This record gives sequence, C-alpha cells and structure tokens, in this order.
Amino acid sequence: MPLPAEMTAIEISQPGGPEVLRPTTVAVPHPKAGEIVIKVACAGVNRPDALQRAGAYNPPPGASPLPGLEAAGHVAAVGHGVFRWKVGDAVTALLPGGGYAEYVATSADHALPVPDGMALDQAAALCETFFTVWSNVFKRGGLQAGERFLVHGGSSGIGTTAIQMASLRGARVFTTAGSKEKCDACLELGAEAAWNYREVDFVDKMRGMGAADVILDMVGGDYISRNLKSLAEDGRLVQIAFLHGSKAEVNFAPMMMKRQTITGSTLRPQSVAAKAAIARELEAEIWPHLAAGRIGPVMDSTFALADAAQAHARLEGSTHIGKIILSVTG
Repeated sequence: MPLPAEMTAIEISQPGGPEVLRPTTVAVPHPKAGEIVIKVACAGVNRPDALQRAGAYNPPPGASPLPGLEAAGHVAAVGHGVFRWKVGDAVTALLPGGGYAEYVATSADHALPVPDGMALDQAAALCETFFTVWSNVFKRGGLQAGERFLVHGGSSGIGTTAIQMASLRGARVFTTAGSKEKCDACLELGAEAAWNYREVDFVDKMRGMGAADVILDMVGGDYISRNLKSLAEDGRLVQIAFLHGSKAEVNFAPMMMKRQTITGSTLRPQSVAAKAAIARELEAEIWPHLAAGRIGPVMDSTFALADAAQAHARLEGSTHIGKIILSVTG
C-alpha cells in the first residue's frame, strides 16, 4: 500500500511550555537510501523532547523539526539498500526526531524487532533509555559485575532502565529518588538501597556502602562535586544531562588522588554508525532478556497524540514513575 500524502503530527509552534505543542498536518516522510518509514503505533515521551520544545535542544542538521526520539509500530516503506526489514514488520526504533506523528523515517540500522510477546506501547518505551543506559553505563562507564553503581533519578525512565540492566548484569545498585513511593519502586526493580534525596545526604549514604564505582547522573549543578565525593578510587562519573545546570565549582585534586574519571555523552548528535553499533549490541546482549521477561520498561501513563501537551506537563511535574507514552495509531 502506498504511503499517504499527509499525516497528523505534533509541532512545536514556538519555544515555550507544554501548551506550545499543537496538532498539525504535514507531509508524510519518504525513506531515503538506508532508511525505513514506520507507521507509528506509539511514541515515547522523554526529557530531550521537553528541552527541544523549550528551545534548549535543537535537532541535528537534517533531522525532523518535530519532537519524538523513539517509537514503535510497523514498517510502512523501505528505502534503497534496506534488506533486513520488509513492509509490515513490527519494529521499535531510535529516531533523529519526528516521533510525535503518524509516520516517521529513521535509519534501518536504528530499528530493532519488537521483543516476543511485548505490546507496542511497551516497545515504544525502549530505545531512548536502553540506548542511553547501555552506551553510557556499560560502554563509557565500564560497569562490571560486583561493582557498586549509583543512579540518580531512579524512578525516571532512564533510572528504572539503569536499575534493571545493572542488576541483571550483576552490579550492586543504589539510587536516589524524591519520595517514598519512588524509592519503593526502585527497590522493587532491584536496587539494594534507595534514598530520598529530600531527606538524607546521598554522599554519606554512598560512602557508608563503600563508595560508588560508577555514578550515572542527569542532575549536574552541585551534584557534580557531591558525586565525586561519593566515588571510590578509580570510580567513573557518567554525566548525561544537567537539570540543575552544567556549571559547577569543583576541586579536582581529590579526583587526581583517587584516579577518578569524568565522562558522559548525549545520544542524538552521534553518528548513524555509532547508534547502529549500539543497536547491534543491545540486540545481542539485552533483547533476549526483554523477550524472556527478565526486564522490561516501567510504564507510567499513556496519552493520545493530540494530548501531547498533557504528557509533557506530566513529565515536567516529576510525579511519574517510568515511561510516558503517546498513543498514535494503536
């Protein structure tokens, strides 16, 4: 069946709050060489989407200006040179943008099969967080079995994914969250301890556990120096976002004495080849565990595509636990 000419999508009418997200009608994308077009059933809602909406995270050159960095659905068209996928295949995919729409184009190498038995709304909650956690915690941070791992924001989409993946691979997991309910959810996912950052000092708590070998942080600001104090010798701090700001005053002398490493990355600007390599590793190392039900996305809530503004309000209200999803055509 040929692609339709037009589709419904959510545009960012101007930089601002959730209310600037509005339904619109745009042309359906067509696949370039090496790409597929997905008929979107569900799309994930993530912090980078909110940053883009606010005008603080511009799409890379050539990417769709529409928000949306992950989606699941069925292949609707394939571009020249694509041999793995055929029309009708159920896939979940990492996107350069454009997921808040009925159709989206992405590299064929950034798509993965929907794990056996998994619903499309759950599949739409996989790629942005699993790609991010795998590449940062295990590749850049080098987390190994038996090591102590601290993840901040443990009840977020990233946090719930990190807790499960690190526990699965034999690490000791510790986390921070902002309420008892969120801390309890983290413990149920496999964290050894979960600390309410509003009530206790995570530095003292983590030191009491022997200090962290790897820390995954998305807070920044004054957490940067506190994280370094929480790290063990040869510890690695992995930074993936800066909710409290990207600038901090840090005494680097202890870092040198303890041979600590500060690293980090953001996923969207990386090359097609780099993200394809992450996809291959995830399919080999993690997808079998998803299919077996050993781990899976934690689902918070689902909104209709037209209610994307409400989904963003939910995201930025920070009361959610796990992933927020837009239901598009499924």
